[in-house]
Amino acid sequence: MAVTDGTPPPWESPEGFILGVTRRIWEERRIASLTRHYARDIVVRSPASVVVGNAGVIAATMATLAEFPDRELPGEDVIWCEAGPGAYLSSHRLICWATHLGSGAYGPASGRRLRYRILADCHVRGEVIDDEWLVRDQGAVVRQMGLEPLDWTRSQIAREGGPERCVKPLTPRTDRPGPYGGRGNASEWGARHADLLQRVMSADMAAIPATYDRAAELSLPGHRRAHGHEGADRFWMSLRAAFPDADFTVHHVIGREDPGLPSRTALRWSLWGRHSGWGMFGEPSGAEVYVLGMSHAEWGPWGLRRDWTLLDETAIWRQIVLHKGDA
Repeated sequence: MAVTDGTPPPWESPEGFILGVTRRIWEERRIASLTRHYARDIVVRSPASVVVGNAGVIAATMATLAEFPDRELPGEDVIWCEAGPGAYLSSHRLICWATHLGSGAYGPASGRRLRYRILADCHVRGEVIDDEWLVRDQGAVVRQMGLEPLDWTRSQIAREGGPERCVKPLTPRTDRPGPYGGRGNASEWGARHADLLQRVMSADMAAIPATYDRAAELSLPGHRRAHGHEGADRFWMSLRAAFPDADFTVHHVIGREDPGLPSRTALRWSLWGRHSGWGMFGEPSGAEVYVLGMSHAEWGPWGLRRDWTLLDETAIWRQIVLHKGDA
């Protein structure tokens, strides 16, 4: 009989580690394993905030599970690239199911059933995550709670003590450096995805019919779905129109070709500039806004066939509300 000290065996692949750790923490309730698998000084960036240290991650995890105790996080895909000896960067796409059974950040327990996506980039060395970027579809969560993102954002600012005391969103000014500074891998598919977004954000909307499959399926913020060239054009046009002069940057690009799977890509990107146009976020406010976005894609013989893109609408509204002073 094998003797064990209770330490789990090592995972055999990056996919196995990312999926396994997620299940262990959230569904098996081994929250204490965060002290082993998250570095003590990890930087976790989401559009809503920057958290430094695994103690903050543990506290946030427990608060979420108190509010959504039946939360499940099945992994849809893990797109990864090597990042030096014994290290890699994974881009993880999850679908989350949960019921609002406890009172917390979303108000008194409502019993509402939620379904939304999360995209997370994690730098892993050994079996320790030491750098992370995460986008949760907060717009979908809030709407399924029966609220509008702008109204919920205003109420959150008030609950946090008002504009001076509330949690400040992620921007280049509030970000903190972490150990990972890579840009991804050299991949034809990744370069093609990055070129698509660069062209669209440069107002070359002809890139959409040139790159997307006519039958493409898009999963978009707010847990919305769209199809084809028209759906892609409406989403990207509405976003860029709201921030027409903002600087667009592709920060990270991964492309993978694995047996039995379509070619897949993962991008992390941002917009940083003024809310100076009519578009996805209504009347121009002049607010300086940082948009952290993440996109996954699958490619087929006629182009980009499936697109998953996330941004946090509530973090964008927070920056607009704080600028206007109407919290």
